[in-house]
Amino acid sequence: MVGPLEQAVLAAMIFVIMLGMGASLTPRDFLLAFRRPYGLMVGVVSQYGFMPLIGFLLALMLPVPEVVAIGILIMSCMPGGTTSNMFTYFSKGNLALSLLMTVTSTVFGVLLIPLVLVLYGAALDVDIPRENVIATLVLLLVPVGVGMVLRRINANTGAVTEFAGSALALFFILFLVVSWIPRNWGFLLSTGWPTYAASIGLGLVGITVGYFFARALQLHPRNARTVALETGIQNGPLAVAIVAFTWPADEAQAVMAVPVLYSLFIVIVSAAVTLVFRRANLAAEQKMPDSLL
Repeated sequence: MVGPLEQAVLAAMIFVIMLGMGASLTPRDFLLAFRRPYGLMVGVVSQYGFMPLIGFLLALMLPVPEVVAIGILIMSCMPGGTTSNMFTYFSKGNLALSLLMTVTSTVFGVLLIPLVLVLYGAALDVDIPRENVIATLVLLLVPVGVGMVLRRINANTGAVTEFAGSALALFFILFLVVSWIPRNWGFLLSTGWPTYAASIGLGLVGITVGYFFARALQLHPRNARTVALETGIQNGPLAVAIVAFTWPADEAQAVMAVPVLYSLFIVIVSAAVTLVFRRANLAAEQKMPDSLL
């Protein structure tokens, strides 16, 4: 379970992470997004079309209890995060496109996350407190706005805040390892293989589907790698925060299992995928016309 101290630390980390995300944005980014509606379409379809469907199918096909199925749905409906931007950079993808997709999925998430959760929750016949989820999402947009203001006032302050948010997103994984996992070791040992399969499969299948979706659209391989990573790498810290602040402690442990395990395994999965992507013939790609969105 997540104790009071962990909840306070989690809230502080989520605030800084979202603050850093906001500090990476400028009004020009939003203008660029609306001038490239194709990019918006790809981001929305990837994050809120494919991923919730993948999560729904995993929850339907795997023999998991209802509370774990809820955790799968929550995780699959999350927007992209700063981790996807980092792995896009390492894989020599299109960082501008990655940021655009992250921004799009985060802003649209306030409306689409509750809608998709209600849709698939009803299909699985599980109860999800959508009002609490909406309230949490709205509150989390506040630090994004503050980050944008900081960037507007002082570019250097914005850059430092952006770096702090990105670094803290990775530190969040370490926090889970040293705090949540030891306290819930017995629970994890008793957790069945379907929960682990869902935690690993969600990101792996999402990356695969995102890549072939982008290739079907005949995007440049550099952009296809970006879409793949943005599709499969969801905002794990946000999912954990929503669960921790929405469900009572006696239920939160089981609901949180997939978001926590996903946050741990997605780093391993993304690192492996990045190594594969980096083996691509980059010299040949540079000679290709860039079909940037």
